[in-house]
Amino acid sequence: MDAYLPAVLAAAALVAAIAAVAALVVALRISRRVEALPEAVAGDREAHHRAILTDLHGGLADSAERIASRQSEEGDRLRRAVGDELARNREQLQVFERTLQERVDQRLAEIGGKVNERLDEGFKRTNETFVSVMTRLQTIDDAQKKIETLTGSVVSLQNLLGSKSSRGALGERQLEDIVKNVLPEAAYEFQYTFQSGGVRADCVLKLPEPTGLIAVDSKFPLENYERMISDGPDRVTPGVFKADVRRHIDDIASKYIVPGETGDGAVMFVPAESVFAEIHAHHRDLVEYAGQRHVWIVSPTTLMAVLNTARAVLKDVETRKQIHIIKDELGKLGKDFGRFDDRMRKLAEHIRQAHEDAGQVQISSRKISERFAAIERAELPEAKGGEEGGGQGAPQLSVVPRPD
Repeated sequence: MDAYLPAVLAAAALVAAIAAVAALVVALRISRRVEALPEAVAGDREAHHRAILTDLHGGLADSAERIASRQSEEGDRLRRAVGDELARNREQLQVFERTLQERVDQRLAEIGGKVNERLDEGFKRTNETFVSVMTRLQTIDDAQKKIETLTGSVVSLQNLLGSKSSRGALGERQLEDIVKNVLPEAAYEFQYTFQSGGVRADCVLKLPEPTGLIAVDSKFPLENYERMISDGPDRVTPGVFKADVRRHIDDIASKYIVPGETGDGAVMFVPAESVFAEIHAHHRDLVEYAGQRHVWIVSPTTLMAVLNTARAVLKDVETRKQIHIIKDELGKLGKDFGRFDDRMRKLAEHIRQAHEDAGQVQISSRKISERFAAIERAELPEAKGGEEGGGQGAPQLSVVPRPD
């Protein structure tokens, strides 16, 4: 409707203008007739007045007819113009609707494509996430099964360690694995029996003199340590634990330190790092007492350090045993190097002489080449005093060969 409003207003303005022109024409005619009335009044006023009214009536009727005819024509033209304008607007509206529909369809197709792409990507990511979650859940299930198996193993280990003989066997096995991984086979022996007294040690280290044999005991008492750290009714005080350790130190010192057969000391192997840390952190008097009895308290970690030190000592001793062989080989190597140096000097002298000879040969070759070139050019030196060939100051003669 907003598009049709200017045309309607223009048509209404045109009709109003035509009506105004028609009214102006009627007013002019009436004015002329009124001006002519005084003259007509002089005659037959009544007849003249009637004639004037008749003319006025006829003029008004003609004007009304013309106005009606003009209004009809203008209305028809206005209707045609409005109809044409409406038809053009309808066509433009249809074109606009088609264009808009095409653009909307295209845009919807693009949006649909992007939505499908986003949905596909989202579904893909969702599937990947789901697969990852399922994989992790499977991993968690496997870990849970392993934890349950480990829990059973820990319970079995606790049951195993509950027996004193089982703990002793475990400590001996741990000691055996550590020693075998560090020392050579000739440097240790397990279940060694001393010649004096028939006492058997879990392990002895065969170190060079003056150290000699060093016994290692792995039968450490853990019962009272477990009772000391527990919260049950069987809990004991640290004094009971210390008394057990002190007795064990005395047993090792009396059994495994044999004058004349072993070294001046023995090793007490504690198979648990926690027990070793407890002794060194809270019971320093036990460490000092063990030092006084020449008993060295070690854990699996510190035993590795002791054994590495022993291996270094063994290596040093073996190196000293082989030192004369090393000296002999070094002497032979020195003689070989002397011969090599003498031969190297002779080779250098031969190379220098060969270089000088090559220089002389090069000079002779250059002179011969120059002599051949002079002969080819027929530039022969003039003979003097019956000598063949001239010196450097001999004049050069150019001999032109005769034509055949």
